[in-house]
Amino acid sequence: MLVLEYKIKSTKLQYQAIDEAIRTTQFIRNKAIRYWMDAPREANINKVALNNYSTALRKEFKFVEQLNSMACQSATERAWSAIDRFYSNCKSKTPGKKGYPRFQKDNRSVEYKTSGWSLHPTRRRITFTDKKGIGEVKLLGKWDIHTYPVKSIKRVRLVKKADGYYCQFAIKTEPLSESRIADGEVGLDVGLEYFYSDSNGYHEPNPRFLRKAEKAIKHSQRQIYKKEKGKNQRRKARQRYARKHLKVSRQRSEHAKRIARNVCKANALVVYEDLRVKNMVKNHCLAKSINDVSWGFFRRWLEYFAGKFNSKAVAVNPRMTSQKCSDCGAIVKKALSTRTHKCSCGCEMQRDVNAAKNILNLAKATAGQTESNATGLVTSTLLGETLVEQVTRVKVESPCL
Repeated sequence: MLVLEYKIKSTKLQYQAIDEAIRTTQFIRNKAIRYWMDAPREANINKVALNNYSTALRKEFKFVEQLNSMACQSATERAWSAIDRFYSNCKSKTPGKKGYPRFQKDNRSVEYKTSGWSLHPTRRRITFTDKKGIGEVKLLGKWDIHTYPVKSIKRVRLVKKADGYYCQFAIKTEPLSESRIADGEVGLDVGLEYFYSDSNGYHEPNPRFLRKAEKAIKHSQRQIYKKEKGKNQRRKARQRYARKHLKVSRQRSEHAKRIARNVCKANALVVYEDLRVKNMVKNHCLAKSINDVSWGFFRRWLEYFAGKFNSKAVAVNPRMTSQKCSDCGAIVKKALSTRTHKCSCGCEMQRDVNAAKNILNLAKATAGQTESNATGLVTSTLLGETLVEQVTRVKVESPCL
């Protein structure tokens, strides 16, 4: 799936209609979650049962009936996505919390399938034909949607962000492969001092987007509490605060995308650490810095561009890669503050470069083993996600980072 995004330009009444459609989607999803909670165990509630429940809600509530029927089904699919993830975590005995479905109070999107919308022949306008009153809106953006047939558009989503409203198109198409400029092999050790250090000795600087914008963000946050509650000036102050966080989020994403593309374009084998970031951010001293560097973004884009450039992306267990000598294999214990690796064999180099060499060697040593998701030899494609899966992600646009 390829996702193209346009910014929407319309009237104030149309924006209010979009907000109403978004609230309706949230209502349907929460009602579906409640329906699943209250149902007896023997009822065996599944995806089909929730879709049928959306039909019952359309008969019971007039404002639900005004929303397109397939948009209502998309809302129940979001509920089932949360339920199914909970079942999967319980079945696989995932340690910690299993992610019991919760009610949503901050939904910011409504999703249509193949009906409820009509694209203008010029592809610069789109009309929503349900009874919510959205009507025709103008699309602003540089993406060239003219090259794709209308039948290839499988989903259309309206999204509310801090800087306006957007329309996203999920297009069913195969990504075009590109040729590499070189066939190198590289191991990557991500960190906080540098964004990553590779096995060739190169250090990519850490941009620290949040740290650089933190002073302005804190100032805008203080301005919120200086305004009276319920007043228009307080609402505008909150919007300014949210836009600053949105800018940081976009900077992280674009930086990770650009770096991952360059790495995969120049290497036939890219090896990186299989980190559990969710566990690492439990350290309150490093949590902000770990979130700011966005290792998760970087890994997902590495996996995507590896498929695009016909490269191989491998995730390996990072255990002891920082303590082991890349030349002789001896274990050299060192604290996190020690940034230089020194071994009795005479090997002396920057700590992260030594780790990157170990990561690359580890992947070569396990190259003959059976491929599995545990080693990262089978990778996922970012653009292969459906819009429903994207909705269930951590909301990186949220100001509560």
